[in-house]
Amino acid sequence: MAINKNALIRYKTLDNCFRNPGRRYFIEDLIEACTAVLSEIDAQSNGISRRQIFDDITFMESKAGWNIELERRRDGKRIYYRYTDPSFSINNSPLNEVEINELRSASLILSQFKGMPRFEWLNELLPKLGQGMASKDASVTIIEFDDNPYLKGIEHLGTLRNAIFYKTVLKIAYHPYDNEEPHELTLHPYFLKQYNNRWFLFGYNPENDRYNWNLAIDRIVHIGETKDKYHKNTAIDWQTYFDDIIGVTKPGSGIVTDVTLQFFGRTGKYIESKPLHASQHSKWIDMLTLEVKLKVMINYELEREILSYADSVLVIAPASLAEAIRSRLANALKAY
Repeated sequence: MAINKNALIRYKTLDNCFRNPGRRYFIEDLIEACTAVLSEIDAQSNGISRRQIFDDITFMESKAGWNIELERRRDGKRIYYRYTDPSFSINNSPLNEVEINELRSASLILSQFKGMPRFEWLNELLPKLGQGMASKDASVTIIEFDDNPYLKGIEHLGTLRNAIFYKTVLKIAYHPYDNEEPHELTLHPYFLKQYNNRWFLFGYNPENDRYNWNLAIDRIVHIGETKDKYHKNTAIDWQTYFDDIIGVTKPGSGIVTDVTLQFFGRTGKYIESKPLHASQHSKWIDMLTLEVKLKVMINYELEREILSYADSVLVIAPASLAEAIRSRLANALKAY
C-alpha cells in the first residue's frame, strides 16, 4: 500500500473512532472525522474519499498494518464499524513497517541536532529508536545528510549556543591557520552560522570594535567565560546579514557588485537548477553557454566558488574579479 504523509494521521483517527463505544461510526462519519483532522493540519486539504477510507481499513486489518479485528454491524441497511475488543488500540500494538519508516525518517532529521543544548535527550532517545526500528531492510541506506561528524570543534557548539542564549561574554583561545600559536580574544557572541559543512561564530570583538567578528569553530582551542558586561547587539539584523554574500565573509567595503559569469555545457545546466545565490538571473545565450548575473559582495567564498568550476566558467564582469581569478589560476598552473 502506498504511504503518504497523512496516512498515519488517518490511521490514528480511525483507531479513535473504532474504539469509541459511545458512538456508531458509519462510513460517512469516518470520512467526516478524517476530513476534520486533516483540515486542521492543512486548510487547503480536499478531505478524504470513500475509497481511501476503505483502503485504510483494509490496510489496518492486514499483517502489514496492525491485524485489527473489526466488526461490521448493521443498522437497517447501513453498516457501522467497531473494534471486536473495545480495549484494543493500535497505540498499544508493536510498531509496524509504516511506523518504523516514519520513525527512521524522523530520527535521521533529529540526529542533526545531537550535541546542541536542550537536545541532550536525543543522545539517549536515538539509540532506543534504533533498537525499535529493526526491519528486514534496516541495513539499506536510502538517505544521507551532508554533515561532517569529524569536524574539529563540533563539541563547542552547545557551549556557544548557551553563551548566546544566556548573553555570556567569552574568552576564546583561537588558532587561525596562518598563526603558529593560538591567541586569546574576547567575544560577545551573537550568532551561529553553518556554511559548507563548517560552523562559524559571530559576535562583538571589543579589541577591534566590530560587531561582525567571525570565528570558525574548528579553530577554537578553548572557551572560557568572563565577568564582563555583555554588549548587546544593536547593529546587525542576522536574518538579512547574509543576503548579499555567498558564504560568511562580508568585506569591509560592503559594496554590492554586479557580477556576470558564463557557464558552459553541463555545468550551465547544473547552475541553472542550483543557483549560486538568491539574486541569480540567468539566460542561455547559445545552446552551450549560460549567462548568470549576480548582485553580491565580492569575497573569498565567491572566488572559491568560481574556481571550483575550473574551465567551465568565465568571469565577464567586473574586470577586477576576472583578473583575480586569472591570477589565481595562473599561480595554480605554476604549481604543476
